[in-house]
Amino acid sequence: MSAPLSAPPTHWARGFPALENPAARGLILGSMPGIASLRAGQYYAHPRNQFWPIMAELLGVDLPALAYPARLQALRAAGLALWDVLQSCHRPGSLDADIAAEALVANDFEAFFRRHPAISHVYFNGAAAERLFARHARPRLNLPPAHFLRLPSTSPAHAALDFPAKLAAWRAIDEILAHTGRQTSH
Repeated sequence: MSAPLSAPPTHWARGFPALENPAARGLILGSMPGIASLRAGQYYAHPRNQFWPIMAELLGVDLPALAYPARLQALRAAGLALWDVLQSCHRPGSLDADIAAEALVANDFEAFFRRHPAISHVYFNGAAAERLFARHARPRLNLPPAHFLRLPSTSPAHAALDFPAKLAAWRAIDEILAHTGRQTSH
């Protein structure tokens, strides 16, 4: 008699709590943290992800040299909040293209926007974040007018643009930074 077959392993990913900032004017949304980030317990922890170097340029602070809590504090001080569209999903690996549409749960954006009434701009870190938000979160929301903008993904998987091109696109956030009194570098 043969041994019973075991079920294939599941690849459930569960995201992080939002980086909240009651005074935030801008929200940066990713899709779901990748494996390196999930293992580290930190947003954008993959060493080749360009999020922190881009934010460093925009904020004029050497964020990659700072400890993770100080990086988060710098984002808060700049008037930004940070989160992902998905609370959890089934995904074998780190690629957004591998997220199983039938096995995902969006974060509670209704409660988030109630707690953050000053948010006027939502920035999507890549096309997947924008698409997932449009499909799984926005239809259930009654949002005040806000500016929604997709920015190029900072993921190392998005190699179509180099760092200078991504940075140039991400300078759209300067509009929010100007309202917080932060000096931005160009």
